[in-house]
Amino acid sequence: MAELVFERVTKFYGPVIGINAVSCRLCGGIVGLLGANGAGKSTFMKLASGQLRPSLGEVRVAGRAATSAAARRRVGLSPDLHVFYEEMTGFQFVYAMARLHGYSRGEARQRTQRAIEAVGMSDRAGRRLAGASHGMRQRIKLAQAMVHDPELLLLDEPLSGIDPAGRREISLLLARWAGEGRTIVFSSHILAEVEQLADRILVLVRGRLVADGALAEVRGLLEDRPFVVALEAAEPRRLAACVAELPEVRSVEVQGETVLVRTRNPQRFFSWINELVVQEGLELRRMEMLDTGAEAVFSYLEAASA
Repeated sequence: MAELVFERVTKFYGPVIGINAVSCRLCGGIVGLLGANGAGKSTFMKLASGQLRPSLGEVRVAGRAATSAAARRRVGLSPDLHVFYEEMTGFQFVYAMARLHGYSRGEARQRTQRAIEAVGMSDRAGRRLAGASHGMRQRIKLAQAMVHDPELLLLDEPLSGIDPAGRREISLLLARWAGEGRTIVFSSHILAEVEQLADRILVLVRGRLVADGALAEVRGLLEDRPFVVALEAAEPRRLAACVAELPEVRSVEVQGETVLVRTRNPQRFFSWINELVVQEGLELRRMEMLDTGAEAVFSYLEAASA
């Protein structure tokens, strides 16, 4: 089992910081790398696979520098980009990757057949990649990533563009690979996707590692996140005064005809506000929960870690 270690790793792209002082140790299981677009996920993957050297700090795979040949032999990478020899078939492409790993023709063919079968592409592997769908390309990328039986798999957005049935197949495949003793790191910007697959979650925000732990630990951080509810009323100041007395309301702000309420329990708040409106005879024109997207979650975790 290959341990992946980041020690105070920073990567600069000119004046821009790709990742900033990231430290973690990953060994075994499925690790979800969560972050918005531009958070540093692809930079993390390129550093872990030895494609990039850190500007500061150290990246090691199984005790060796990630850029060394010894470390890279232990790593399988499925990048986010679809870069293929378009005139090849899926089988030919995976076979070519196996040959580049140094296997004989016979061994490369056997490994290619196993990898193609594992990702559910046996019946379509003879098609040219030029006409392959997005989902087929994703599967071929997975096949070439594991054709040499690596101990560490780095998968950049592996479920992107795959239909629900295909997602389930790939999810089961990743779980099986992890059960065989591999370390699997996959990236995503979709929180629910990471929750379903990962044993451990790393959250990157603007290049910084803002959360690292088991699903329950990261969920604990998120449960403390205040939600903002917008209420539009005919008498906003009267509504604000009444709302401020409700349990679990952290703050109330009046902006014109809108009352912004911060609460850690929006479902309970919705129940209370309905009772309050009837009881006080208030006219409520609109009620909407704001900042529910992934970006809001990431921003909260960034602020909480500061």
